[in-house]
Amino acid sequence: MYNSIETHARITTIEGHILDQQHYYPEATGVLTNLLYDIALAGKVIASNTIRAGLAEILGRTGDTNVQGEQVMKLDRLADMTMRRMNDHTGRLAVMASEENPEPMPIPKDYPIGKYVMLFDPLDGSSNVDFNIPIGTIFAIYRRITPEESGPGTLADCLQPGRKLVTSGYILYGSSTMLVYATNKGVHGFTLDPSVGEFLLSHPNIQIPERATYMSANMGYERYWSRGVQEYTSYLQGSHNGPKHLSLRYIGSLVADFHRNLLSGGVFYYPADHKDPNKPHGKLRLTYEAAPLAFIAEQAGGYASNGVKNILDIQPDELHQRTPLYIGNRDLVEKAEEFIRRYDS
Repeated sequence: MYNSIETHARITTIEGHILDQQHYYPEATGVLTNLLYDIALAGKVIASNTIRAGLAEILGRTGDTNVQGEQVMKLDRLADMTMRRMNDHTGRLAVMASEENPEPMPIPKDYPIGKYVMLFDPLDGSSNVDFNIPIGTIFAIYRRITPEESGPGTLADCLQPGRKLVTSGYILYGSSTMLVYATNKGVHGFTLDPSVGEFLLSHPNIQIPERATYMSANMGYERYWSRGVQEYTSYLQGSHNGPKHLSLRYIGSLVADFHRNLLSGGVFYYPADHKDPNKPHGKLRLTYEAAPLAFIAEQAGGYASNGVKNILDIQPDELHQRTPLYIGNRDLVEKAEEFIRRYDS
């Protein structure tokens, strides 16, 4: 019986799956397909360095700070360089932007200019690297909006609302390496099989379960939250006729927390707080983190909000703009908006 199942089960690689998806888009040229495969290849490189980080002496800090004022980890820099070098010469991109760089990164001279724009967080949760906690890469892909004949892409190409995303996704580096990506045709997950070096389809057509399982928030900051957010937290814990079945799970690595709730149902939230006057609008980045994950959540039947409106409808004003984020099951996120309207008008 085992041999029969093994013989007839279809094994789908990420490349094969993306090619299969092209039939939904008669105008497809294969450029986006190849771009996604390049990102998957970059993920393999980053994963290989992540699992031997201690041996390769790439744990710890570089001594530098990034544009966010945060300490740069050695693996941060390696991941950023890998994503850039894997994609800057292919002719598929017009411009890139990374959380680790203050300005958009133009395509180097002498290389062709493409029609897509990629924004990425090369290593989300990198402060957890030294502790062997799951981390990830987040990416967002848009079509450029400036004329192709005008040359390289610009900041304007990077400052697009999430509603205009073509695709977004993340690569999770944990007990296994997974790549999850979304288009307007759904969300699909792939697990890296290290024995063959390929991402294989393991989670087709992901939908967030209707019954939520988890709530995810840094409760250590609760005293700094607004009354509306505090009341919402009480609701999630069973007050105000709230759900009685949610468990608290918080890793502190956005990709890992989001991934768990995507598969099991739940809500992740990182509100604005008054602890740090330099971050009045929250900690998470709209363009690199909130928007790409919001796109995935919506395609999986969920919802993401800044507490007032849909994350996907926010027009970025700055490349490194911050935002509060509530993301997961639609009913739980809409309940956050309700409490914020009631108490924080």
